[in-house]
Amino acid sequence: MNLTSLLACSTCSTTFGASGDSIGYSIFFLLVLILAMLGGVAFFMIRLIRRDTASLDPELRDDYIHE
Repeated sequence: MNLTSLLACSTCSTTFGASGDSIGYSIFFLLVLILAMLGGVAFFMIRLIRRDTASLDPELRDDYIHE
C-alpha cells in the first residue's frame, strides 16, 4: 500500500491505476457540488436580506449619521 492511496479519498484511490481522467473528473464533480452549495447559500442569504429590507416600515429604520 503506497502513500497516495492512504491520503486519497475512496473515489480517487480506487482509480489511481485505472486512468488519470477519472481522477480529474471526480475532483471536478466535487468542485461543482461545492460551488453549487455555496451559490445556493449565497442566493438564500441575499433573498432574506432583500425581503427583510422590503418589508420594514420606514418609520422603524435607524438613520445612521456619521459626523
